[in-house]
Amino acid sequence: MLSRFAAFLAAGLALLGRYGTQGFALSIFLGLALPQFSAAARPLLPITIFCFTTVVFLRADFSIIAGLIRRPGKLIVTCLWLILGPAVLIGGAFLLVGRAALDPGLILGLAIMGAAPPIMSSPAVAILYGFEPSLIIAGVVVTTVLSPLVAPVVVELLAGAAVPLDRWALTLRLVLFVGGGMVVAAILRHWLGAARIRAMKANLDGFGVLMYFIFAIAAMDGVTRTAMANPGQVMLFLAIAFSVSAAGLLLTVLALRMFRRSERFMIGYGTGQRNMGLLVAALGAGVPQTTFLYFALAQFPIYLLPWLLRGIAGKIKRAETPADVG
Repeated sequence: MLSRFAAFLAAGLALLGRYGTQGFALSIFLGLALPQFSAAARPLLPITIFCFTTVVFLRADFSIIAGLIRRPGKLIVTCLWLILGPAVLIGGAFLLVGRAALDPGLILGLAIMGAAPPIMSSPAVAILYGFEPSLIIAGVVVTTVLSPLVAPVVVELLAGAAVPLDRWALTLRLVLFVGGGMVVAAILRHWLGAARIRAMKANLDGFGVLMYFIFAIAAMDGVTRTAMANPGQVMLFLAIAFSVSAAGLLLTVLALRMFRRSERFMIGYGTGQRNMGLLVAALGAGVPQTTFLYFALAQFPIYLLPWLLRGIAGKIKRAETPADVG
């Protein structure tokens, strides 16, 4: 009976995995459409983040990272940009607008966005577009590993005195999230073996879709209610989130001209799409409601831009193919 249930579950996850991109896009709208479940699902947010982290390290090909480390120049530039680019972008916006003009919860939300590592689905988006994913995979893994040391410092610098923050508590929680995910992934890699993990691709993709669905419902807690009560605030936060994503992509494409266009595009994608959930989960119940609202609305670019940018990505892919073939 147990083996039959396991086979049924594996088949269901594989089916979800085959419709991964559609599932990601649908998840966020289902989260909005099911507000009655959002509050109940919100405590599951840290669990989904831990699962994402574990699966990324489980599926990471560390031989790729080792190869890039042997010629580290490009990887160092990528990681420095992925860490410093968003922080400089958001810090510059704070200097231009002035923190006093902004809600403290929004300040913390933007600080979290600037400090978080790139979104973990960036390599999957690169593969979806047909780009060579090695550099963005390595960049995401390295910056995620460094995030317990880097992110709390950057959050504190960006948020300033307007938002009191216990940097050491945040560091400890991030160590538990990232380090714990690495340990669990290492145990699973030893138990399953690389060949079996590769064979489970569709199942792991489906598990990712399931986690994204739960994550989306949990992240949308209060969004529908706020949209009805204060649509102006929701539209403003959405505009800011899309603007930061677009600015990160554009700034990267213009600045990193020594890289191939597909590499610049994906580094820019990671610059604008940040794993805010990792820091929100680490902060726990101390996250102000306005900060959580901005975090929730910042998921819209993450879920929608892979679809919105597919035309540009296709042009880059077609432009690079002849050079690669030749």
